[in-house]
Amino acid sequence: MIPHRTRRLYFTVCSVPMRLNHWRYRLFAAPRCGLRVHLGCGRRAYLPGWMNVDANVLTARPDLWINLLHGLPFRAGSVELFYTNQVLEHVPEQALPGLLAEMFRCLGVGGGVRIGVPHAGNAYRMYAAGRADWFGRFPSQRQSLGGRCANFLLCGNEHLGLLDFSYLEELLTAAGFSDVRECLPCRESRFVSNEVLKLEEESDFETPHVLIVEATKRRLAAGPHRGVTAGWVAAEARNGSECETRTS
Repeated sequence: MIPHRTRRLYFTVCSVPMRLNHWRYRLFAAPRCGLRVHLGCGRRAYLPGWMNVDANVLTARPDLWINLLHGLPFRAGSVELFYTNQVLEHVPEQALPGLLAEMFRCLGVGGGVRIGVPHAGNAYRMYAAGRADWFGRFPSQRQSLGGRCANFLLCGNEHLGLLDFSYLEELLTAAGFSDVRECLPCRESRFVSNEVLKLEEESDFETPHVLIVEATKRRLAAGPHRGVTAGWVAAEARNGSECETRTS
């Protein structure tokens, strides 16, 4: 893992260039529809045909170099699907509602998200059951149940939030999403093919280590709600009509 001091220095030095790249893409390169976006691609999880996004340009291979905490540079309604795995736990907890709201804004009607995070709920259950064998020994070689549980939940203080299904469902619903469901990693999805599923890792399908949640952006039944503005509704309709014109 990269030392905290090195990471802080990197983000301090790169903050302005990443913001400039964010706005360059948003103003001059962002398409109006048809995007599939992979947030936090790293180096080994690059998805061909997707917009692969990462803040680390040194060890990752992103198509788009941005900091998720600066917002998303995609047009309203231009994204068909967001995929992100083992990323949101590294986002400060207070920033999660804003990031999920940005994902909702960028999605077109009928679009979806697939999110993977360490399964805090199952970690609590396995700790209560005394199952030290369920927990790994990364990043520290711990022998005790408590030490291994801390490894999993905190990951050497790399994890900034603990998410179980109920909490992630609450956050997604507050952002405007509906039909929030838990899926088995590697095996179940309404949105993605084996191309994505094979990137996921799991060794216990009875009590998964990874929490996979999918949710949908449905068409609004009536006027704006859940913080969705009239301007967003207008942009959604405009982008939708432009995409239909291009594909017809």
